[in-house]
Amino acid sequence: MKAFRLDELEAERAANDGAYLQFVRERNMSVGLYALDAGELDPQQPHQQDEVYFVVSGRASITVGTETTQVGRGSVVYVPAGVAHKFHHITEDLRVMVVFSPPEG
Repeated sequence: MKAFRLDELEAERAANDGAYLQFVRERNMSVGLYALDAGELDPQQPHQQDEVYFVVSGRASITVGTETTQVGRGSVVYVPAGVAHKFHHITEDLRVMVVFSPPEG
């Protein structure tokens, strides 16, 4: 079993000065914590993997392809592989759990 505490993951991510912390990597998937602060720009490029975003905290909009929606705590968004996507209009610090399948990178 692997079990994690969100506060510990956030502390580790912040200590490493990165927006993304991968904390699970298995044969068929990987999971990470992604952080963007209010007003920050999302530098993401399309990925080669399918993704699922689970918003842990914060508020923003996300555009996936040509569709845009607002997200907040509890929102879940699926992004198909190869599709352009970005968080924007981040009004509250955003913390998002990201599941990649197959594993990223």
